Amino acid sequence: MLTPTGQPGRLKEVRKMIRVMVNLSDLVARFVAFIRAGYPHGVPQTDCIPLLALLRRRLSDDEVVAVAADLAARGELSFDNVDIGVVITRITEELPSADDLERVRRRLESIGWPVQPDH
Repeated sequence: MLTPTGQPGRLKEVRKMIRVMVNLSDLVARFVAFIRAGYPHGVPQTDCIPLLALLRRRLSDDEVVAVAADLAARGELSFDNVDIGVVITRITEELPSADDLERVRRRLESIGWPVQPDH
């Protein structure tokens, strides 16, 4: 089948990309909603890095960036896009303290987040 651009199969590829983007958007939206429920007044500065570290255990770096960017755009995370990238790099090189991770894990578990301690 030819697409409007005259390239066979291109339409199928575009549709697949759109489905992936919608799925990513749905996933990001679900994580944002969950975090907003756990932090109804915004994420405190002390929890930002541990929260992103915990997200990295369930999401890709791109998905973590999307969640963080959404929260930052809403004013619920005190990072801008540059800070988010720096934090992702920092997390990959050095994890937050065990106490910080545990504090954020307990908060998320209190609203039903299935946090696995060893992952």
